[in-house]
Amino acid sequence: MAGDGAALRVPFRDRVAAGKALGERVAGRAGLHRPVVVALVRGGVPVGAEVARQLGAPLLAMPVAKVGAPGQEELAVGAVAPGGVSVLNEDVVVSLGLGAAEVDALVGRAAAKVAAEWRPCRGGDQFSLVGRAAVVVDDGLATGATMRAALASVRQRAPSLLLMAVPVAPPEALEALAPLTDDCVCLVKPRHMRAVGAWYEDFTQITGEQVSEALAELGPRARALGPGGQNHALA
Repeated sequence: MAGDGAALRVPFRDRVAAGKALGERVAGRAGLHRPVVVALVRGGVPVGAEVARQLGAPLLAMPVAKVGAPGQEELAVGAVAPGGVSVLNEDVVVSLGLGAAEVDALVGRAAAKVAAEWRPCRGGDQFSLVGRAAVVVDDGLATGATMRAALASVRQRAPSLLLMAVPVAPPEALEALAPLTDDCVCLVKPRHMRAVGAWYEDFTQITGEQVSEALAELGPRARALGPGGQNHALA
């Protein structure tokens, strides 16, 4: 297994354990001015919550929807994120012989899903990232399609620094996404990725209620426990 996280126990026990380990690594990075953690809904939220706790930072939740291939939903044609962002895997589009109208319809359905999940995210779309370090977190990367869309969406909001942080991802996905980020933290970089869930002992699906609970504690309208155990307003 390759990667700078070889000393970590793999697979991770669960997303909380992965987030604690990831948060420790992110907290050691210099230059994170007034950081904000942006976690991909839903699996990235418990990971991002632990990173936010380590940094004493606000937690935002960003819905990102995979654009699944017709009859093969797990095959990513692309992904959609807030702000009108859509990215396509052109190789997949060509290999499936999808026409422009069919692609537009698939993207439209994914965009509707993002819009529906964006509304309950407690003001994250109104929270300014201008001049702040944005730490974009997910529970892992396989192809990186959803992360690509998320990074493009966050970049639109003009953070001073854009850092991608994930517990596990294959080297080729990290290399493909590197031009979209200013920095990257990844704990484990397996040559043979398999599914993200294979790197967790517990990869139970995250519910909307769990997302809401994390945002109630750490979101932009909450007060959180910052470094040193002091309560402070998230601003």
